[in-house]
Formats: sequence, structure tokens, C-alpha cells
Amino acid sequence: MNLNEFLHTTVLLQETVDGCLNDPAGVYVDGTFGRGGHSRLLLSKLAPEGRLIGFDKDPLAINSGKELEQEDPRFRIVQSSFADMKAELTALGINKVNGILLDLGVSSPQLDDAERGFSFMKDGPLDMRMNPDAGLSASEWVMTTAEGEIARVLKEYGEERFAKRMARALIIARQEEPITRTKQLAEIIKVANPAWEKHKHPATRAFQAIRIAVNNELGDLENALADSVDLLLPGGRLAVISFHSLEDRMVKRFIRAQEKGRDIPAGVPVTDDMLGRTMVKVGKAIMPGDDEIQRNARARSAVLRVAERLPQ
Repeated sequence: MNLNEFLHTTVLLQETVDGCLNDPAGVYVDGTFGRGGHSRLLLSKLAPEGRLIGFDKDPLAINSGKELEQEDPRFRIVQSSFADMKAELTALGINKVNGILLDLGVSSPQLDDAERGFSFMKDGPLDMRMNPDAGLSASEWVMTTAEGEIARVLKEYGEERFAKRMARALIIARQEEPITRTKQLAEIIKVANPAWEKHKHPATRAFQAIRIAVNNELGDLENALADSVDLLLPGGRLAVISFHSLEDRMVKRFIRAQEKGRDIPAGVPVTDDMLGRTMVKVGKAIMPGDDEIQRNARARSAVLRVAERLPQ
């Protein structure tokens, strides 16, 4: 497949790289390489001795990363989740880094390729896996997951009000025939949704929820955030772009918890270093401007948060 067949416009490109970069001679991690937009800009700002390690699950992203490896010896691509970056970096002999960049969610090439099964806009096999060679597909998940668990996922991950109705509809439908296509799933959800939101497909939230479950996106993010504390050098930066409220809340609460440090009972005398604070937020949350949203409608829900590692 032509890697350029499905174009990807990197969101908050300059802001994220600027937020992450603190030492041009340092070592950096792009936990979601995609098609390399952030990586290429970051490499352009690194000194000759700087290094950048990219991670991605997607085989097509890995192919794009291998091309960049040939262009720039400072770059290395690893096919793995950013949840495993600590172990993968250790295997490469790297214990500390100067910056970690995470661009969460699904890339435009994944959404636009009907064969990947992420979108209800085009009919395709119901897959949704970031790595199509690992784990359960969305079809397998829908066909084998218990009704209560389907309802929980739709409610918690999709913030779907009608999760129980949709879960029941899926159970009934899968007893009649296998659910294997994106349009098929979208139609089942559409019929089960009694209150359509204006300008939003009635299956939008359900598709988001199933994708998050299939790829363990929130679990992976939780692991990566925790590992960032150990991986970052003092003064090192964590920059995370989120695209929906669940991810953004996780990132916001994580940074706030690192700023606060340990819970100490009221009245107990403590010094500041006893609190165990590990990070401080850098500036306010950054959203795309009107110009960027006009160029790339998928940027409209993006939120960038940056935190800096405190001295240990």
C-alpha cells in the first residue's frame, strides 16, 4: 500500500514540539509516531548528538518510521505500545530521557482506510486494532463480550446515555448473524439510539468506546503516564495531546497528583521535599486556533498539556 495514500495532518505540531524540547542534545520519545509529523520537526531541532525513539503499534506507521531511520541515524522506530516504552528503552540501553511526546487517539490514515474498520463513514471489516496482527478485533470483541461488559464500556468509554439499550441490541443482533462490518454495527447502534445528537452520527460514541476497549487505550495511557515519572530527567518534559474528555481528564488528574505529592494528614509538620512532588505543569492547556481547525477539522477537540519533571 502507498504510505501517502491516506494523508495525515499533525495536530498542534509546533506547540507540542516546543513544549517537549528542553535540550537539543538530549534523548526524546515520540510514543505515537503515526506518520512522523512531530518526529520530523523534533529531529530538525535536535543537535547531531541528539536521539529520538519512536513507538507505534501500526505496521504502516512502522514502515514510515523505517524510512525515517534510513534518512536520519539519530532516529529509531520500535513496534510497540507506549505503555511498554520503559522496558523497550531499557533494552536499547536508555534509562532516562529529556522528553516524552504522546499524541493520543486515531490517526487520519487509520480513520480514512475503510479496511482498518475504525470508521462508520465507510463500510469495511470491523477491526479497529491499532496493530491488526495482535489481540481481538472489534468484531470478535462485539461477538464474545458479555452484555453487561458491553454496556459498561459504552457508558464509561463512550459516555453513552443509552449504553444498556445498545448492548441489548448487539446481543440480539449477534444471535441472528455475525457482526463483521462497520456499517452493520453502525446500523444496529443507530436503530438502538432513541435520541440523535445534532451534527453527530448516532454511533459516534459507541464506535469510540469499542475502539478504546479493543486497544486498551486508557490502560496504556495510565501505564505510560506512570512510567514518565521514572523515565524523565529533572527538567524533562511530558507533552500529551488528548482528543476526548476521558483521556484529557486522566492527563489533567495525573499532572495535578504529581504536583500535589503525597497525602499528608492535616496538622502534621512536613518539609516540601517530604511531599514527594515529581512534576509541575507548564502553562495552561493549549487548544488549536481557528486557523488550524479550518485546515484540519479533526483538530477541533485536541487539548495539549505539558508537565516538567522536578529535581529528584
